[in-house]
Amino acid sequence: MDTKTNRSHMEVSLSELPEIHNDLTRRDFLTGAGSLLAFGATGCGGGGSGEEATATASQTIEHKYGSTEIPEDPERIVTVGLTEQDYLLALGVVPVGTREWFGEYPGALWPWAKEALGDEPVPEVLPVDELNFEQISTLDADLILGVNSRLTQDEYDTLSEIAPTVAQPAEYADFGVPWQEMSRIIGRAVGREERAEELVSEIEARFDGARENNPEFEGSTGLLAADLEDGTVYVYAEGPAPRFLTSLGLDLPSETEEIFTGEDRAPVPLSLEQFELLEADVLAMGTYGPEGEGVAERPVFQALDVSQEGRTLSMPEMSLANGAITFSTLLSLPTALDEIVPRIAAAIDGDPDTEVEPIESEAP
Repeated sequence: MDTKTNRSHMEVSLSELPEIHNDLTRRDFLTGAGSLLAFGATGCGGGGSGEEATATASQTIEHKYGSTEIPEDPERIVTVGLTEQDYLLALGVVPVGTREWFGEYPGALWPWAKEALGDEPVPEVLPVDELNFEQISTLDADLILGVNSRLTQDEYDTLSEIAPTVAQPAEYADFGVPWQEMSRIIGRAVGREERAEELVSEIEARFDGARENNPEFEGSTGLLAADLEDGTVYVYAEGPAPRFLTSLGLDLPSETEEIFTGEDRAPVPLSLEQFELLEADVLAMGTYGPEGEGVAERPVFQALDVSQEGRTLSMPEMSLANGAITFSTLLSLPTALDEIVPRIAAAIDGDPDTEVEPIESEAP
């Protein structure tokens, strides 16, 4: 097992960094195994915190490529996964570098994360398509987090030459770490395990309340799908966003469940002949193409009960609802609950005349 030494920073010659390409695209994530799909935190610049930091002895975190010894109270943290910035900000820690996923917000921070950032400096943004090792090395990191990622062994090795690096856990599919476990791993990494558990409990209580206030969710079916720009429709069984629906008490439709035969239950593209598998008491559909040109315009979809009875939640790519459920983090989940739960309740109330409030195409 590979244990990295505790250090604040290691000098690395840029010329020694190998050419390694991850080539991660938005479509890759939407079609990958772990895809799709109120807590203020004030920090201080350079990765500090507005809450009292708790000094902790260094500890070791295990992951897909071995184990990493974490420096005591890391101050300059770079995230190379897609959503770690939300967890750090929820814990009162400001990263110095974050990786762009989608949205192109300053600092790669969606509205819920920007609110948590407050007046602190906006992190430097790393590109999503491939890891820029030279840029990362200039950020003088003493900890790199790639928990919600698909880091390769070579990428991990190279990052570890820059600073101690935590890769994705071995026990989950890449991009498929549950938000609770993400919270605990990152909480341990920054010495704030107790606060992480408190926040996990608060979010879980919100889900409990949503189920109690909507008993009709129990026993109803819910399905998450994505309508991509090229016209392909994918359905999902695993990943942070599908877990959002199951956490509300919704079940995957049994006929749709049967098509997920792979070990990792990866997303499945549907042919036109399979569109009936989109039938559910509520269908949450992320839309990633031009407005008015998606699956909702196809006669084969319009013939489905879920369409005719108004039980589809159309979530444009840049909508607050889609961003929040796609991220599914400590910071975004309250927004997802506020945006999506009332619409699910309206969709499955048994009255086809009930209108589901449309979701705005752009986040504020």
